[in-house]
Amino acid sequence: MGQDLFQGEKVLAFDLETTGVSTHQDKIVQLALIGSAADGAAVKYERLVNPKRSIPYDASRIHGIYDRDVRSLGGFETVADEVADLIEGAILVGHNVRKFDFAMLEKEYLRLGRLCPQPKAIMDTLELVRRLKIPRPHNLGSLCSRHGIRLEAAHTAAADAAATLLLFWRLSVEHSPSFRRSIPELERWIVHGEGNSDASELGRGLNDLETVDSLGKIRRDGAHYVVSFGRHKGKHISEIQTADPSYVGWLLSPKGIECEETRNLMREHLR
Repeated sequence: MGQDLFQGEKVLAFDLETTGVSTHQDKIVQLALIGSAADGAAVKYERLVNPKRSIPYDASRIHGIYDRDVRSLGGFETVADEVADLIEGAILVGHNVRKFDFAMLEKEYLRLGRLCPQPKAIMDTLELVRRLKIPRPHNLGSLCSRHGIRLEAAHTAAADAAATLLLFWRLSVEHSPSFRRSIPELERWIVHGEGNSDASELGRGLNDLETVDSLGKIRRDGAHYVVSFGRHKGKHISEIQTADPSYVGWLLSPKGIECEETRNLMREHLR
């Protein structure tokens, strides 16, 4: 069903590896676009880029990219034109791509004083599995395992992108009635459902929420900030402020949340 729907379209899976998980502060170190051009020709684009800052050891342990691997390379500006040509007008597929990968990409173009290329549509498999009410966990590795997809070299951009594309096709076959829509209708349904009442009955887990700081201690749930560690794990910061103000005082110190920008965002939220 997915293949018929996207006949004659440029369809690219998109994934990044980065210096961290903050779309505001962190930078791209590797990107991949895997799929097919409108004429069916295979596309496999993978690049390392120099973030022009030290890559934190915790990030390197996950994706295997260290400062020595990118030291001699150019920054994002050296691949910006190629990436723009690929993404412009494409159907972009990714896991949490709307809130993380594409948001990170937009920030990189903003730093260059350029507009980010615009895909024809974004098909986010994280949003999709929530819409289909597939039980958690919703991380890419667990979903691939559940659907019989081998995820080799996990946390490399190309491997994750390819696995995400396979996951999308598999879901389009297993849930084909839901995919009998035009491309704009499908994207709208994935994001918004049939109506406001179509929210997932399973709710959202902490790992599904957008991270605010580079360590993922604070996550964003709509207009709220959620603590993802410690004795108040899973609670909104405003709720903790009422029940345990001394804990919030500690949280807003460098001993609690290391990132000053995140602490300031939380202070503004609590005013």
